[in-house]
Amino acid sequence: MGTGKTSIGKRLATQLRMRYVDTDDIIESDSGRCISDIFSEDGEETFRELESKAVRKVSKLNNHIISTGGGVVLKETNMAALKRNGIIFCLTATPEEIYRRVRNQSHRPLLQTPDPLAKIKSMLEDRHPYYVKADYMVETTGCSFGAIMSYIKRVFIESVRDSK
Repeated sequence: MGTGKTSIGKRLATQLRMRYVDTDDIIESDSGRCISDIFSEDGEETFRELESKAVRKVSKLNNHIISTGGGVVLKETNMAALKRNGIIFCLTATPEEIYRRVRNQSHRPLLQTPDPLAKIKSMLEDRHPYYVKADYMVETTGCSFGAIMSYIKRVFIESVRDSK
């Protein structure tokens, strides 16, 4: 959340002549409901089940940049499905930077708490062992979109070249 997944993903897809898909969009489209409603009406567990279903769907796609929510890493099956057909980049940022980027957004159900910065810190700490399982970690704090995209494109192009 707030690390630039959507902004970077969409730009990369355009530059690499690929398609862009976001698992949150798949969840909302398939369920006919917005994510905040799913959380408030059915809870996080139901959301995570829908998220895994979306991951199974998008992990079969070729020539796509796939953006996922930060919690997708919590299920090993999600990571395994995504790694079978692609490279996983985990975009990161400091808790303070994430808070700065998302503090005015009301559509973040996990941050509807009296102390959102503390919640961000807690989530990052809890998820860190899962995030480091990504193929590449990319720090976005203080970095321009151009620098982030250049790095990801270089790694992606090299990995495609090496796999041939």
